[in-house]
Amino acid sequence: MGPRLPVIDETGCLPFGREDANLFFNVAAKRYGRGSMILTADLPFSRRAGAFANDTALTAAMSDRLLRHCHVVRISGESYRLKDKKKIGIAPVIKEIYPP
Repeated sequence: MGPRLPVIDETGCLPFGREDANLFFNVAAKRYGRGSMILTADLPFSRRAGAFANDTALTAAMSDRLLRHCHVVRISGESYRLKDKKKIGIAPVIKEIYPP
């Protein structure tokens, strides 16, 4: 018996290697049509072309499964985690992992 509702945080924060991408694809494929998943990501869909093992075909197949029956909740604004640190002047400099 698998989890009732898997929650996978920060997908796409770091690029997936081939093995990681294949494992994630298998999890998504097994859940497809059988149960829900919650995914969070900092990277917009428009910048995920090669996020899965730098393979555009695998990324397209994964996106197809993930987006077909999904609800996208887009949140914008300042980082909640850094809010208090900014108030006292110790917020770190954030560098993007993926270039614009």
